Amino acid sequence: MTDHLDQPGLSGERLAAWASVATLLERLPAALDAQLQRDSGLSHYEHGLLFALDTAPGRTLRMSTLAGYASSTLSRLSRAISRMERNGWVRREVDPADGRFTLAVLTEDGHAHVARSTPAHHALVEELVFGSLTKAQVRQLAEISARIATTIDPAAPWTPPDA
Repeated sequence: MTDHLDQPGLSGERLAAWASVATLLERLPAALDAQLQRDSGLSHYEHGLLFALDTAPGRTLRMSTLAGYASSTLSRLSRAISRMERNGWVRREVDPADGRFTLAVLTEDGHAHVARSTPAHHALVEELVFGSLTKAQVRQLAEISARIATTIDPAAPWTPPDA
């Protein structure tokens, strides 16, 4: 039997880089979720959904589009939207342009909630992600992250309207 350590794989610089990325992937979501849960009762996933709706034209998106932006299944999205509907932040409507689709619509209460939760969230992102980076490193981070994301899934990732 061959020892798994004898197999070719990551080593040296690439293993060290992967260890850093893997650690980031574990620590950052936990920190973001903790702050959002404490301050606004939202998970990072839910805040992302509300923020995407808040920045969409008419504060409305097809559920399938929203699921794509969130890299989520429709089932997971539907459960989150149901919770947000109970809180009065979102409502569902049949797409008048094509009745086969369902729209997620941000309500005024939902807009107010995301408006209250976003400043502290962005401050934490600024502190944890951008605080120790130079402008050049921020541009590199954006480029590297986009390259990896589109290698995983070539569909265009969500981008803010003013980007």
